[in-house]
Amino acid sequence: MSRPSIAEVSALIADLAALRQNRTPGEFAALMARKADLLARIATHTPGDAEAAEVARLARERADSLKSAD
Repeated sequence: MSRPSIAEVSALIADLAALRQNRTPGEFAALMARKADLLARIATHTPGDAEAAEVARLARERADSLKSAD
């Protein structure tokens, strides 16, 4: 079995978040922060993987923008 890609993990988390439609904006922001943290940890453990680093960076940007909008 192959190791899941960062894109697959990100898509799964996004799909799970979409199932939770009754979340408050604060809860959604916290979920996206957890997602960003997870993706950053994955990227850290895959040095040299530019795609992993970019996905983690974009997730952190999104999480930060949700936090500042709160």
